[in-house]
Amino acid sequence: MSIATTNPATGRVERTFDALTGKEIDERLDRATEAFAALRGTEIAARARWMEAAAGILEDEAGRIGAVMTAEMGKTVTSARAEALKCAKACRFYADRAADFLADRPADAAAVGAERAWLRFQPIGPVLAVMPWNFPLWQVIRFAAPALMAGNTGLLKHASNVPQTALFLEELFRRAGFPEGAFQTLLIGSGQVDGIVRDRRVRGATLTGSEPAGRAVGSAASEEIKPSVLELGGSDPFVVMPSADIARAAETAAASRCLNNGQSCISAKRFIVHTDAYDEFERRFVEHMRAQRVGDPMDESTDIGPLATEQGREDVEAQVADAVGAGATVLCGGERPGGPGWYYPPTVITGITPGMRMYREEVFGPVASLFRVDGIAEAIDLANATDFGLGSNAWTRDPAERERFATELDAGQVFINGMVTSYPDLPFGGVKNSGYGRELSEQGMHAFCNVKTVWAGA
Repeated sequence: MSIATTNPATGRVERTFDALTGKEIDERLDRATEAFAALRGTEIAARARWMEAAAGILEDEAGRIGAVMTAEMGKTVTSARAEALKCAKACRFYADRAADFLADRPADAAAVGAERAWLRFQPIGPVLAVMPWNFPLWQVIRFAAPALMAGNTGLLKHASNVPQTALFLEELFRRAGFPEGAFQTLLIGSGQVDGIVRDRRVRGATLTGSEPAGRAVGSAASEEIKPSVLELGGSDPFVVMPSADIARAAETAAASRCLNNGQSCISAKRFIVHTDAYDEFERRFVEHMRAQRVGDPMDESTDIGPLATEQGREDVEAQVADAVGAGATVLCGGERPGGPGWYYPPTVITGITPGMRMYREEVFGPVASLFRVDGIAEAIDLANATDFGLGSNAWTRDPAERERFATELDAGQVFINGMVTSYPDLPFGGVKNSGYGRELSEQGMHAFCNVKTVWAGA
């Protein structure tokens, strides 16, 4: 894939970029190592000032970088600005809390025969981040903010269709005051990732993306005995029980499925509804999906812009055609509109069976699978009948049902009576084929720290 900005609303290539040469990559790895030696020795208060400055830049330039994201991957300009502001919030979160997260933790000295024992959290060195295009700022910031505040340096291999956003991120941290080389963007192809993961100067890796990419990076890091964090796909269930607020559940369901033009790993994708609530939910849900305004992502009134890539739309179309060909029913949407750009309408499909691709695959577009079940046990079994386990939603007012969903749903996150989203305050990550490790919160900062045990005798 070429490194280029191709506007999804028009299909036109707007800018192209040359990939780094082997010599240039080597120079950047040296620079990251040198910057680590400088950054790890700085006071946390200095890093916090720089991170606060980065937050200020994101707030001041949310409109500018928002327009760049819209041009590169098609998210609506309103959601793009909101993404930039969310990134600013995360930067401030870590600027405010890093000192506490990294403070020494006392251990039980008497139990281990020491005069004093404690844990110390220290950075490990340059970390490679392989990131996707769907949230091109947020996916990076949720790694970069805790990593830099911990004293690590970052190397970003971003998706090849968002190069201008990737370069902005390097510029962001340099302008904020971090040492030269503390955070660098590598404009490279995917074929060069393995060699960088294995390079002795790189001490860890994190990836958000597809299962194949995660397996490749995770395997390479494991073979080189380096820590890694993987956040891969999701096919999140959205379970609705009879006691739920059906009107609010249906509205939230449509918002979740259409978030980011339907291209979010933690969007609800499989809607599992108790038979006693099904008819009302279906009616309301289809109404909300039909009401979404598809159009120019630079128009403030647009709800859904184009899919990010032409191949992405073709993949969604193929999954829908497979389901329909095997007997599924389309309640709304299901056909691409005419005209330029890679648009696809909000779509609801029923009658999904295990032999269909949509039953087992993640659909990365605004397409919802709707299921009817007879009880909570059946709902939980169907919710867990996937290789993924990123997020999950459950709607019920029944305390016993809430407890069952919290305990029995196989996912890294369970949101009850609310839409799955990511917060700097909460750990983020999945189980099963959705990956391992956690981003955000204190756990996200410690993911690339040496948790050092210190034992001191008299």
